[in-house]
Amino acid sequence: METLINGLHHVTTLAGDTQGNVDYYTDILGLRLVKKTVNFDAPDVYHLYYGNETGSPGTILTFFPYGKLPRGRKGVGQLTYTAFSAPVASLQFWMDRLHERTITYAGPYKRFDETYLRFEDFDGMGIELVFTNDDQRPGWDNGRIPAEFSLRGFHTVTLNELNPDRTIRLLTDSMQHTLVSEEEGRFRFKAGIGGSGNYVDVLHSPKDVHSLQGAGSVHHVAFSTDSDETQLVIQEQLMRAGYHVTPVQDRNYFNSIYFREPGGILFEVATNPPGFAVDEPVAELGTSLKLPAQYEARRAKLEAALPAISIK
Repeated sequence: METLINGLHHVTTLAGDTQGNVDYYTDILGLRLVKKTVNFDAPDVYHLYYGNETGSPGTILTFFPYGKLPRGRKGVGQLTYTAFSAPVASLQFWMDRLHERTITYAGPYKRFDETYLRFEDFDGMGIELVFTNDDQRPGWDNGRIPAEFSLRGFHTVTLNELNPDRTIRLLTDSMQHTLVSEEEGRFRFKAGIGGSGNYVDVLHSPKDVHSLQGAGSVHHVAFSTDSDETQLVIQEQLMRAGYHVTPVQDRNYFNSIYFREPGGILFEVATNPPGFAVDEPVAELGTSLKLPAQYEARRAKLEAALPAISIK
């Protein structure tokens, strides 16, 4: 059977202060700002992409920083925690680093025989660090965090569901995921060969409150597919299964389709190509404002209105 879904592509979240967001993810967590562009549907707001050195699929955390935006609320119908993988030997490094930066964390905990820490960014975005030696993706030495301790990319996303059965059916019937583990109402699925960046946890959360969107809330999660052709096959499969799927959207760095899973979380399927080096060299990723063609005529006004960004 042809592989249509490889694993995770990116996670997109709402945020508040722009510079605070940049400082947190580049300085504290050591991710690279790989693209500075705008929300294609609201160009007066940045769309900031963070990832590994090249912004590989499965490493990309993105934000729409709206400034003074009320904080959201975690609950059912939401992706509540985005987990990154890090080497087992880096556990003490990360505990020390979070403590030094006065970031309150919980753990270390154990889940599916893996150790993890849990914390939130200043907007309430839920983050976990999972310590595993199974992730062979290279680390990035950014001058702040040694490559041997750096975050490798995503490990897992957690979907809190009131009634998980239909979401599980979607993942297994239409999106090529396989159940690999179950523990205390948490069902872990893998795409492709599995491993970090290919896991989705569906958490049965019957006692949780309903989520509210706001700063720190995940807007959508995107799954990776190899090409425009495989994306169209997935689109057709989802439509046959009764999902309302959008037409293909050109996002400059990938093409996308969107739909709501049964629990209400917005899913995207994004192509791997063309990638972030399509409009600036890898060595210069994230250093200048990149606009889609439809907004180039408004560049001067947009640059004047958008807040300045600096990297420490």
